[in-house]
Amino acid sequence: MSTIVIIAKLLAILVAAVFLGTWFLKEVSKSRDEGTPWTTPYKSIPGIMILISVFGPVIYWLITSQK
Repeated sequence: MSTIVIIAKLLAILVAAVFLGTWFLKEVSKSRDEGTPWTTPYKSIPGIMILISVFGPVIYWLITSQK
């Protein structure tokens, strides 16, 4: 695969991570302003996406390693 294609893929992932992180931090600051519990941002769409991206590979590994 061409080096340019690999760099483009890496940049796309980096940009998506920045957007998701910014969106999640906005939810955190909104939650703090409203005085809601600290778990509230994790129940939002960006929070769920972050949890899936963190725990998804672990759960997949646990399921596939049972064979």
